[in-house]
Amino acid sequence: MTEQLAPSTTVPLSAPFYGASLPVAVGRYWRKYATFSGRASRSEFWWWALVQFIIVAILLAIYIPSLLAGRTGGNGIRIDAGIIVVIVVGGIWGLVNIVPGIALTWRRLHDANLSGLFWLLSFIPSLGGLIMLVLTLLPSNPKGARFDAPRA
Repeated sequence: MTEQLAPSTTVPLSAPFYGASLPVAVGRYWRKYATFSGRASRSEFWWWALVQFIIVAILLAIYIPSLLAGRTGGNGIRIDAGIIVVIVVGGIWGLVNIVPGIALTWRRLHDANLSGLFWLLSFIPSLGGLIMLVLTLLPSNPKGARFDAPRA
């Protein structure tokens, strides 16, 4: 099934939002912080991946030149306040995003009608990242609705 355009009405958090825009995807990411049930559309997943990539790239763009400028003679690397700030901010950002990042990937796998446990494949050295890339690129599958919360 191809990605559908988002309807003009509000999509409930329990349903995948096909055709989500960047602000919608980011908002849903934070509102569904630790929700492993349900599904996430490709647009929800990949908009957040772009945001995450940009933030990490900015942190690295600050960190690497500071690290290289701080080199000293034979004693190794001089750590200054700028490097410490970037390490702390980057560490906090990484810790804050562990659970929601796993949950989003888990829901994305559900939308492709795969068990969220396939996420564990990411631990395979060298190939794990490539496997997860392929699995998260899979199109939505209507059979993935089996992972949705039962309707009352």
